[in-house]
Amino acid sequence: MSDNLNEVLDEALDHAMRDARITMETVGGRNLRVATWRLDQPSDHLPILFFNGIGANIEAVAPLADALDDRPFIMFDMPGVGGSPEPVIPYNAVTMAWTTTQLLDRLGVDKVDVMGVSWGGAMAQHFALQHPKRTRRLILAATSAGMVMIPGNISSLSKMADPRRYIDAAFMEEHFQTLYGGALGNALNKMEHIHRLSPPSPRGYFYQLIAMLGWTSAPALPFMKKKTLIMMGDEDHIVPLPNGWLLDKLIPNSELLVLRGGGHLFLMSHSDECVAAIHRFLDEPEEGAVSEAA
Repeated sequence: MSDNLNEVLDEALDHAMRDARITMETVGGRNLRVATWRLDQPSDHLPILFFNGIGANIEAVAPLADALDDRPFIMFDMPGVGGSPEPVIPYNAVTMAWTTTQLLDRLGVDKVDVMGVSWGGAMAQHFALQHPKRTRRLILAATSAGMVMIPGNISSLSKMADPRRYIDAAFMEEHFQTLYGGALGNALNKMEHIHRLSPPSPRGYFYQLIAMLGWTSAPALPFMKKKTLIMMGDEDHIVPLPNGWLLDKLIPNSELLVLRGGGHLFLMSHSDECVAAIHRFLDEPEEGAVSEAA
């Protein structure tokens, strides 16, 4: 990568992170690197609690937090990922959802809108099911109901499991289309994503993998009444679109948005469309609410 391109990418990351408050928090017996945006500013909106994809660090999603600039945003690195120390003992969805409530308590946050992408979409579902009183609305991006998911492309999944995608930029660039599919705009967008990734520790990555081993939300989703936006790409090689259809059928109060030409990283390739959809969904009045103009 050229020095000039490195400078451009560093500047883009600095812009996305400049308003973030980064702290280390000890909650639930774990040390977590936490990023918050605008949490100390007055807002008419609930904070968004964001669960990231497997092995992904805060910086990978910082541009989304930066773009949703009218509301607070909370995100943290999973144990052994990004700046969070390596985990000593494994965890699962139950314990990590509980740990997240301890973090919200530490931050003085009672209720949130919950969002997750890919692996984090499973965590977002579980959090909403385990802690419904702390969840208002739910946004699921490029994710599935877990164990019952329709599997993705074998070539993509095999490269997804290869740790070289985090530590070898050339490997990531060579296999980017196989891994993530879909339209990614210009090369800078692709390289910007690669530039933002930092490798998880082997143990951190392994523990994150086994945290969802055997997990599925399918039996519980028909009983979840949270208003839910499901966002899927129709060219996602890792979590194919039929997984979104299944979620939409299982969740009573859901809507499905399909990003045409979107691969697994449609939050990046279709960022303007995604941000507009998130704003529209979160700002919709609650059922039975009376508008001021009425």
